[in-house]
Amino acid sequence: MHQPRIITLLTDFGNQDAYTGIMKGVIAGINPSANIIDICHSIPPQDIFSGAYLLFTAYKYFPKGTIHIAVVDPGVGSQRDILCVEIRDDIFLVPDNGILSFILREERPKRIIRVTNNRYFLKSLSNTFHGRDVFAPVAAHLSLGIKPQQLGDTIPHLKTLDIPQPVFKNKEQWEGRVISIDRFGNLITNITRAHIDHHIIKQKQNRNKGAGVRSQKSEAGSRIPRTSRNKMLLPYSAMETTLGGKKIRGLGTAYTDVKPGKPLILIGSAGFLEVSVNKGDARQYFKVDRGDIITIRNCRKHG
Repeated sequence: MHQPRIITLLTDFGNQDAYTGIMKGVIAGINPSANIIDICHSIPPQDIFSGAYLLFTAYKYFPKGTIHIAVVDPGVGSQRDILCVEIRDDIFLVPDNGILSFILREERPKRIIRVTNNRYFLKSLSNTFHGRDVFAPVAAHLSLGIKPQQLGDTIPHLKTLDIPQPVFKNKEQWEGRVISIDRFGNLITNITRAHIDHHIIKQKQNRNKGAGVRSQKSEAGSRIPRTSRNKMLLPYSAMETTLGGKKIRGLGTAYTDVKPGKPLILIGSAGFLEVSVNKGDARQYFKVDRGDIITIRNCRKHG
C-alpha cells in the first residue's frame, strides 16, 4: 500500500479567514489519510521575500519526500506560472515568483514542471484562490503517488528574488543587512558565522604575512568556508557590531548571556547572525527595520 507523503502549508492567509482550512478540506477530500503540517500562515500579505526566508528555515527539517505548498501569491489569476519543483527527494508546489530563492542558493532543482494538467485541479477554477483550486488538489494527488511529470512540461528556469549578500567592504569589516524580524523582535541578518570566520581568518593571515610568518593556503580560496553549527573556529571577543548607531562587542551563545533589557549578538537557529535583546525587542531598541545596514568589524589587533 502506498504510504501518503507529508504535505506542508506555508501561506500569507492568516488565521482570521477560512482559506487555510478550505485548502486542508480539499486535500482531505482527495486523500483522507493525508498528513498535513502547517509551517506558517502569518507571513505579511504579499511578502514573497519573507515567505522565501521562512520556507528556507523550515524545509530541511521535514522527512525526505515531503510535499511543500508555499502560497504567497500576489500574482494569482495573472499569467504567472504554477510550478512543481523537485529538489533532492522533496517536491515544492509554488507560484513562479521567487519564493524558492533562499533554497536555491544551496540546492539545484532536479526538475521544474509547469503545472498545466487540469485533470488534477478542481473542476471549477477561480481567478483568486488557486491555493484551493490548484495547489491543494495537485498536492493531494502527488501524495497518492502521481508523478510530477504528469502535471505538465519541464521548463529550464524559474524566477528568483534579488537577495542581498554581505559585502566585504575593506580589510576591517563586513557590511550586511537585516533580512527578517521575528515576532520577538529579533533582527536576523544575511551574515553567517562562516562570513565572520572567513573574515577573522583572513585578518590573521594578513597579519602573519605582514610579520613574515608563512600561513597555510585556505582550501576554500575565495569561497566562504562552511563551519559546524556547534564549532567556533576562533574567539569572538573582539568582534564589534554596529547597528542603528549603536555598537555591541563580542558574540554571545544564548540570550541570557546579558542582563534583561541588554542587547547581544549571536548565531540564530537558522545559522544567520542575529541581533537580540534579552527579554526585549531589538527592533524597538535599535530603531531599525528590514533592509537596514549592519556592520561587523574585527577589532583585535594582534593574532
